[in-house]
Amino acid sequence: MVCTDITMEDLITIHHEMGHIQYFLQYKDQPVSFRDGANPGFHEAVGDVLALSVSTPGHLKKIGLLKTVQDDYEADINYMLSIALDKIAFLPFGYLMDAYRWSIFSGETKMDDLNKKWWQLRECLQGISPPLSRPKTSFDAGAKYHIPANVPYIRYFISVILQFQLHEKLCEVANQTGPLHKCDIYQSKEAGAVLGDMLKLGSSKPWPEALEIITGTSKLSASSLVKYFKPLIDWLKANNTGHRVGWDMDTCPFSATTTAPPSGHSTGTVPSSGQSTESGPTGTNGLSTSTSIGNSCGTGFSLILVLCTVKYTFSPYI
Repeated sequence: MVCTDITMEDLITIHHEMGHIQYFLQYKDQPVSFRDGANPGFHEAVGDVLALSVSTPGHLKKIGLLKTVQDDYEADINYMLSIALDKIAFLPFGYLMDAYRWSIFSGETKMDDLNKKWWQLRECLQGISPPLSRPKTSFDAGAKYHIPANVPYIRYFISVILQFQLHEKLCEVANQTGPLHKCDIYQSKEAGAVLGDMLKLGSSKPWPEALEIITGTSKLSASSLVKYFKPLIDWLKANNTGHRVGWDMDTCPFSATTTAPPSGHSTGTVPSSGQSTESGPTGTNGLSTSTSIGNSCGTGFSLILVLCTVKYTFSPYI
């Protein structure tokens, strides 16, 4: 039983959970061993693909939850910024969770450095400093359930990339020709049939093959994500002209045992909408699955970096 309120958040949550249920129903005829998602990220992405349509103002008007829709440039930017702060701002955290776990499993991070490594990743990838002095004997990472419970987290990172890739292709199948951020595949039998063909496979095929059924490629790519946010990317570039964005990577991370960053150090604070937001530099090739991201501050990335400067393309074998 799910207790909900009449809120946008719960509307999105319900559709996300129904995405899981639809996946279950579609692969129910597979042998027991294959009754699962193509990979864990697929299960999370399916519900979020639906949410990308459901959250559009046009859809909300169509189902009677909005009386009118303000269809102009300012409304589009506000809408995309709200989605970006939910989806894109999550990416650094979604990645660093398993970067932290993997560094422990590999032996790179020693037992005496568990807290130091956690804050190093939080600071370098997210630009977040501890509010108080954090001694090495603390284990702040344990406050996140997935760390002590040993639950892999990379699925959530992958799902953000994947959902936009699926969204673009399903919009094409549904003959939606407008901008991706306005696409609504609601009531499209064609899009539903293509999505259903993939869901029915469960985990019976390698996930690149399942991906290819919808997208026509076995490669996981963030090009669709970049395309979705292109108007916002252009707006951010124009409105951040002359502003210093990000934090000083030469002195990153801030000391995990101090209460504040060094004097004069940029904290990467995110100001109000329309002003500069945080960022960090990365290599020219973006995120590669063969590199150990999180081992150095130079690989930090954040909202502006992802939206304005980086187009990630992933190997199908992560």
